[in-house]
Amino acid sequence: MIDFSITDEQELMLENLREFCERYCPEERIQKWYEQRYVDEDVRKAYLEAGFGYMFIPEEYGGVSSDAVTMALVVTELMRCTKATMPFMSYSLSMFDLCEFGTPELIEEGMKYYEATGEQCFSLALSEPCAGSDNQGMQSVAHWNGDGTVTINGTKTMVSLAETAPYMLVIAKDEDPARENKSMSMFMLKSDTPGISLSPLHKIGQQITNFSEVYLDNVTVPETTMLGEKGKGFLQLMKNFELERIMLASHSLGLAKAALEEAGAYAGERMAFGKRIGDFQLIQEKLTDMEIKVQNMENLLLKTAWEFDNGMSVRIDSALAKRYISMSATEVCSEALQIMGGIGYTTESCVGRLWIDARGSQFGGGTDEIMVHIAGRQLVKKYARN
Repeated sequence: MIDFSITDEQELMLENLREFCERYCPEERIQKWYEQRYVDEDVRKAYLEAGFGYMFIPEEYGGVSSDAVTMALVVTELMRCTKATMPFMSYSLSMFDLCEFGTPELIEEGMKYYEATGEQCFSLALSEPCAGSDNQGMQSVAHWNGDGTVTINGTKTMVSLAETAPYMLVIAKDEDPARENKSMSMFMLKSDTPGISLSPLHKIGQQITNFSEVYLDNVTVPETTMLGEKGKGFLQLMKNFELERIMLASHSLGLAKAALEEAGAYAGERMAFGKRIGDFQLIQEKLTDMEIKVQNMENLLLKTAWEFDNGMSVRIDSALAKRYISMSATEVCSEALQIMGGIGYTTESCVGRLWIDARGSQFGGGTDEIMVHIAGRQLVKKYARN
């Protein structure tokens, strides 16, 4: 039987998180972060020092053992309290990947940077202008020179933190860009390596995080910059995607909860035609349907996280959660925008920001359509008659 009750330890963690948000993330600072496209260092470090940023990082590197349910609760609450997409929610999972595949020297250097700045030490260069969901369409190529070096050429897009992170994690095909070539390797490059240049992108969603297009022009580096096993880079990256989808679904749920709370409170205060707009049945219907969606989102999320923690396969459910929760979050935020009316249509209210961020979440970590591709094939097998 699934038990969704929150433990005393989890409740204490959530209380500490609320105090953190109240102290470090007032609305005026969040507005500033959206304009400057990064969170101030003192806030990132405070989040780390409070312990939240060490979740899932191995204990030998100063991390804290955690579980998916706790992560889901923390990420949801962070987004609900701040009413925004806080980029540091994902840093610990990224550093977890580094601890799995990095060399001891790189891990040590990366953790020092993380502890000094509160920001993950690398950006992820995976997607390409013609190879987002279609990863086999990747054209970036790593040529092994035979003298202990590798030369990488290609273009990457939607690269988070490329403007600020000292390292860049690059996935490139080995030798041949042909579609049938599935050999892809993972490299950790210094961001100031000759041949790397970038152009900032201005996007819808996750606007606090800087995004860039990155150009790799004859970038020659030692073979030792490769992480993990040659030809297995993409598979290594996919290893923790199910956990990442749980995290991203938590993020969307938090945005939806914040939007529902804002709209519900406004409906009880705004007067029109001589009464509160919350007394009109059309507004009540919107709030009712929003509440149903939020409760369904939370139930699916916690069920999936519980399954993950209990060693059950979440290949289907993590895709279902990512698809349903991100899509429903956009719908809830859109209805909140409608309830707020004129004030919601301005940047003076947070609901417009919530809608923008929620809509962007339908792309990151796998699009709505790719979630169908992942889950749909498995569902055909699941319900096949023997």
